[in-house]
Amino acid sequence: MITKTLFFTTALCAVGLPALAQDADCPIKVGVLHSLSGTMAISETTLKDVMEMLVEKQNADGGLLGCQIETVVVDPASDWPRFAELGRQLLTEDEVDVIFGSWTSVSRKSVLPVLEELNGLMFYPVQYEGEESSKNVFYTGAAPNQQAIPAVDYFLEELGVDKFALLGTDYVYPRTTNNILESYLKEQGIAEEDIFVNYTPFGHSDWSTIVSDVIELGSDGSQVGVISTINGDANVGFYKELAAQEVSADDIPVVAFSVGEEELSGFDTAELVGHLAAWNYFQSAESPANEEFIASWKAFIGDENRVTNDPMEAHYIGFNMWVNAVEQAGTTDVDAVREAMWGQEYPNLTGGTAVMGTNHHLSKPVLIGEITADGQFDIISSTDPVPGDAWTDYLPDSAVLESDWSALDCGMYNTETETCVQQTSNY
Repeated sequence: MITKTLFFTTALCAVGLPALAQDADCPIKVGVLHSLSGTMAISETTLKDVMEMLVEKQNADGGLLGCQIETVVVDPASDWPRFAELGRQLLTEDEVDVIFGSWTSVSRKSVLPVLEELNGLMFYPVQYEGEESSKNVFYTGAAPNQQAIPAVDYFLEELGVDKFALLGTDYVYPRTTNNILESYLKEQGIAEEDIFVNYTPFGHSDWSTIVSDVIELGSDGSQVGVISTINGDANVGFYKELAAQEVSADDIPVVAFSVGEEELSGFDTAELVGHLAAWNYFQSAESPANEEFIASWKAFIGDENRVTNDPMEAHYIGFNMWVNAVEQAGTTDVDAVREAMWGQEYPNLTGGTAVMGTNHHLSKPVLIGEITADGQFDIISSTDPVPGDAWTDYLPDSAVLESDWSALDCGMYNTETETCVQQTSNY
């Protein structure tokens, strides 16, 4: 177990602070495990920046347990095995108390065995495919029932989509999410032949044939919709090809699960107006908390043109919940902090309150936004907070599973056999 314990009353008195017995070593270290280079840098660099902003603010507010917080930043460079290597380095050499990191599911699954071996703690801020609940991870992004399923429902109920193109990058998140969506669509009466599925590698750039195939899907007059789990800079080529083939949102609407304000900042968004994204936060959300967050971000980064996005809010919620859990536990010890995390509440930036479940997933509202010419999103649909479901109801092997780290001490409890199953990290 990676933990740091020190009784440092003398040190506190030496700097003029109250004499308190705290179970922490100064400084408290926060590991930041995000790609700052490679194909995922377009999305992850901002998450490193927002973590530094959150730590700076916490330090200005007095730190944590009488200590200042120090960020330890590493760059896994969009190289999935490096996430495991650098995760181990953060825990064993840098001796961080917690890690905030990863974007892709393959990077998360790469570091997961290291976290579980060393009893490290990581907060994962990005929407993902579900089908996982680790004792050592808190999932602050959306599970499929908080993003993918509601987006499909919107296509079915509001846009009258008859045929679906499921386009994704070739790794675990798109493949598992699309397996769930295929099952769900068939349950909703969509025929198998009306579901087109395609995967492309990271960094894929030639989209002409794929876009042509999507157009062909609607050659009989059917309304086609694209569900996009394309990740990273491959999105640039995809949207450019849509524009090149004169496909508008009125013709074939696209709802993206990995394109937010940060990704759009590199696009000519005039050609993307009307396409959609499903998240739990948009910068355009109107609330006093969001106004304050945006102002703080722009001041910290020194650029009025920098935007905020959903995974940034996930880190904002996760970091502040972790701070509160550490204060409640009176220690940075992983086991104590984990138990203090269950039931933690923190205001989200869209109004309302995020709540951490004992399955290590947040309750979050589901928002659907329409791309506007200025690179922002017009929020056209929203829900009350939805509890995150670690195991989907739409895959038979998962429907019988339950996660509860408090009452059951299990992330993969089979309700039929009443046994705790050992989860494997296959990817």
